[in-house]
Amino acid sequence: MDWNALREEFPITRNYNFQNHAAVAPLCRRAAEAARKYLAHAEENAYLRGGFNRQVDRVRAQAATLINARPDEVAFTKNTSEGLSFVANGLTWKSGDNVVISNAEFDANVYPWQALRSRGVQVRMVLEEDGRVPLERVMESIDSRTRVVSISSVQYASGFRSDLAALGEYCQSKGVLLCVDAIQSLGVFPLDVQGMNIDFLAADGHKWLCAPEGAAIFYVRKELQGHLHPTTIGWLSMKDPYVFGKYQFEFHDSARRYEAGSWNLPGVYALGGAIDLFLEVGVEAMARRVLSLTDRLVAGLRDKGYRVISSRQRGEASGIVAFISDLHDHERIQKHLELEHRIVISVRCGRLRASPHAYNTEREVDQLIEALPRH
Repeated sequence: MDWNALREEFPITRNYNFQNHAAVAPLCRRAAEAARKYLAHAEENAYLRGGFNRQVDRVRAQAATLINARPDEVAFTKNTSEGLSFVANGLTWKSGDNVVISNAEFDANVYPWQALRSRGVQVRMVLEEDGRVPLERVMESIDSRTRVVSISSVQYASGFRSDLAALGEYCQSKGVLLCVDAIQSLGVFPLDVQGMNIDFLAADGHKWLCAPEGAAIFYVRKELQGHLHPTTIGWLSMKDPYVFGKYQFEFHDSARRYEAGSWNLPGVYALGGAIDLFLEVGVEAMARRVLSLTDRLVAGLRDKGYRVISSRQRGEASGIVAFISDLHDHERIQKHLELEHRIVISVRCGRLRASPHAYNTEREVDQLIEALPRH
């Protein structure tokens, strides 16, 4: 792979050494151009001859390819939170049921489940251990009243990557539904909803996929669509949405039932542009490149005296590297890097967090290491 060619897709490289893709990533050029194409047409022609529905269907199919789903299992949502809330609020619960999550989840994968406590649903939190969410602890928390396990594919504050295939197989054997917050891996690590036995998946495109905020995908396994009741209902949710005034209440026989109204077309177009780029390069190639860069970063951090929190075990490493200084203030380090060196990382949960992408270079990784204060 010519990584310099991929780098041309990211004009931000002219201004910053950006290694904060686990936050809000820069748009790739392909995404920006797709959004501009839509906006120019809408400005000059309104909806006439736009073929907007065909483009939405095309992007839906591309999104399905990205996660090995069927197009009729994919809906467009505003964000990851909306998709996770659809699952929490759309299932039928009984008092005494429980949900298993971890205490390392981003807030979006906690609050929808905590809101179920008013219905008598217990939320069980598996504790993080040394930057890991041990699979065996998750499995031990499942019992006969567990309805859902909801977990991030990659944990935002540690970078721990879950073994979704093993967890999905176990959940299936216990009759438990697996819900995945995939925002920290979509586009940069392979996701196979069929092979991993994932029942629900939600992910915005504004992190590793380098698409805009406010455009997300929501996957619901086909067999479960009749059991997950839409909680936001509108004209587009219906089987014949363009037959106006008939008022025939019949949900669409696909994941489109979760799309209540008009699409965020600039966002969908941009999301499609980003997905096209990432499928063109190949997610497996992206993953190898990102792991190579983060291996280099981890080695440099350790040589300089920093404590790396992120697991680097095979299958658990990701594009996120969380690390700690025992001598220096993390917030001051982060601000110094950005203001003095134009190197962008972040601080999460008391940890410094770097998240380089495939278009970053070895030299940029080395610049980050060099700019950090020595222990």
